Amino acid sequence: MLTVIFYIAVTVEAMTAALAAGRRRMDWFGVCVLACVTALGGGSARDIILGHYPLSWVANPWLLVLACGAAIFTIAIARVVHRLRWPFLLLDALGLVVFSIIGCNVALEMGQHPVIVIVAGMITGIVGGILRDVLCNDVPLVFSGELYATVAAVTGTLYFIGLSLNWPHDVVIAGAAAVGFSLRVAAILLKWEMPRFVYDKDLR
Repeated sequence: MLTVIFYIAVTVEAMTAALAAGRRRMDWFGVCVLACVTALGGGSARDIILGHYPLSWVANPWLLVLACGAAIFTIAIARVVHRLRWPFLLLDALGLVVFSIIGCNVALEMGQHPVIVIVAGMITGIVGGILRDVLCNDVPLVFSGELYATVAAVTGTLYFIGLSLNWPHDVVIAGAAAVGFSLRVAAILLKWEMPRFVYDKDLR
C-alpha cells in the first residue's frame, strides 16, 4: 500500500510542478525538469546527504518516466485542473506524509541516529517543493508560514516512536500517516501557520 501511495504522490507532485511551470510560461522541457525535481528532489537530497546510493530514480528509472508523463498529462488537461484544487491538496497532503515515512525508513535501514531519522523524513517530504519554488524564483512556501515541515516532523516522530515501541508496522504506518494527514488538512482549512519573524528596521 505504501508503494502505491508513493507512486501516486510522485504523480501529484509532478503535476503541481507542471502547473507552476505553466504559470511561468516554461517550455515543455522546463515543465518536465521542474516536475522531476519536485517529485524526486527530496529523495535525492536525502540519499546524497546520507550516502545512500544509487539514488531512487537511478535505481528505478521509471520514476522519471512517471514524473515526465504526469507533467505532459497536466499540460493536456490544464484548462480543467482548476476544478481539481481540493483533490490536489488532499493528495499532496497524503504525499507529504508518505514521503516522510519513506525517508525515515531509509535512515532507519542505515542505522542512523533517531534525530537523523526524523530529519531524513523531513528532507524527503519538503525539499522537492523548496527546489521547485527556488527554480521558479519564489520564496519557498515552506519558509512562508505554511505548516508543512512541521507536519513532516510530526509524522516522522510518531513513526519512529511507534516502531521503537514494537507496535505492528502496518499500524504504525497507518497511525502516523493519519495524524500527519489530518494535521495538514486542518492547517489548510483553519489557515494555521508558523509564527513569522518580521524585521524591517534600517541598519544604516
